[in-house]
Amino acid sequence: MLTIPRVVIAAPGSGHGKTSVATGLLGALRKRGLAVSPHKVGPDYIDPGYHALAAGRPGRNLDPWLVGEDQIAAMFIRGATTPQPADIAVIEGVMGLFDGASSRGDFASTAHVARLLRAPVILVVDAEGTSASAAALLYGFASYDPGTRIGGVIFNKAGSEHHGRLLRDAADTVGVPVLGVIHRRDQAAVPSRHLGLIPAPELGGPAASAVTALTAIVAADVDLDAVIRLARTAGPLRENQEYSAERTGPPVPRPRIAFAAGPAFTFGYAEHPELLTAAGADVVTFDPLRDEQLPGDVDALVIGGGFPEEHAADLSANARLRARVASLARSGAPVIAECAGLLYLARSLDGHPMCGVLDASAAMTGRLTLGYRDAVAAATSPLAPAGTRVHGHEFHRTTIQTPGQAIGAWHWRQSGTTVTEGFVRGQVHASYLHTHWNGIPGAAARITAAAREYRKARI
Repeated sequence: MLTIPRVVIAAPGSGHGKTSVATGLLGALRKRGLAVSPHKVGPDYIDPGYHALAAGRPGRNLDPWLVGEDQIAAMFIRGATTPQPADIAVIEGVMGLFDGASSRGDFASTAHVARLLRAPVILVVDAEGTSASAAALLYGFASYDPGTRIGGVIFNKAGSEHHGRLLRDAADTVGVPVLGVIHRRDQAAVPSRHLGLIPAPELGGPAASAVTALTAIVAADVDLDAVIRLARTAGPLRENQEYSAERTGPPVPRPRIAFAAGPAFTFGYAEHPELLTAAGADVVTFDPLRDEQLPGDVDALVIGGGFPEEHAADLSANARLRARVASLARSGAPVIAECAGLLYLARSLDGHPMCGVLDASAAMTGRLTLGYRDAVAAATSPLAPAGTRVHGHEFHRTTIQTPGQAIGAWHWRQSGTTVTEGFVRGQVHASYLHTHWNGIPGAAARITAAAREYRKARI
């Protein structure tokens, strides 16, 4: 049995300050000299970027909807022991503590993941405008589900010192330990825009400054010793719950798969390049904003999510790389594109020429498309055979228009109708749907095999 000290940072709902507290806690624990492992419940790509800045190691997602609940402990163990074993792990929740996938109770909620990880929960409560009533809120959350253990509370946005004492008294009446009181004067803001916080890799210096400020706030206002003691009460996990990397032996030749990176393509799961490496590929990165050529000797592309709409003019200006991407796609190399990658492969984005791999145009809208999807592969591609059922999610404010009939990537039911979404064209798979390859059996092995076949054909 393996015991990794760990805590889950949760809240009654969105907007209470989970991300600020989790990020600051990661930084403060690291500043103490601890190796800290950062994790995020749900499909969110942005918060893990701030976690990574604070912890000095990749932020990782834990989402039972995307990968299945049987994978959560194994993925946690993998993250908490890579690149070296962590002294403590901090898992930031999503939305409210018990808010799960729609119509499925608390499945895929923060509470669900806390139970799967046998981890205590620290509730972050926005205390602005309340004092004694906090007792009722804490009593409700602590008693609602006996299987979800509330180990303490951190009050956020408290007013005066007197207000802080009132909040402590309220928590004492219901037996919930107060691990910290953060006052309104201590708040540090992180810039945001239409889809939430601006990703840390895109923001650069201001993101690092915000993390430094959050670290200082939490170090001053949170009882770190109490947090560490609580983390050590987490239950043991079975060590044989190992990460399901797709190892295929020593394949020859070893294909090279390029991942889009840089400020325009910041959405991705840390496990994806690891899965490809385990399946026998060499993974390299490139920045479509700055690199005029693809990495040498590339056999496949993975272009994930991000905010290309914020960089459309600069992406378009890099015409040499756009031409190389189009040429590689036309030559039969596997190309996997999600959301931002879909936009990049289109003819145009908000009027700016893109790669032209797909006969489609993209544009920003005022409408947010967001939610989990229960999808079926509409056509065979390097990602999955036709008929494969996957769980994914959408998260975008853009729309795609195509003049002709395209071969769709996915089908799903929504509001009583069948939705066909995305494109499969030869070895190109492009879609708005974000997926986690741990939830698609054999995905990394299929992509690697397709890249290997392309490499054999051209050598």
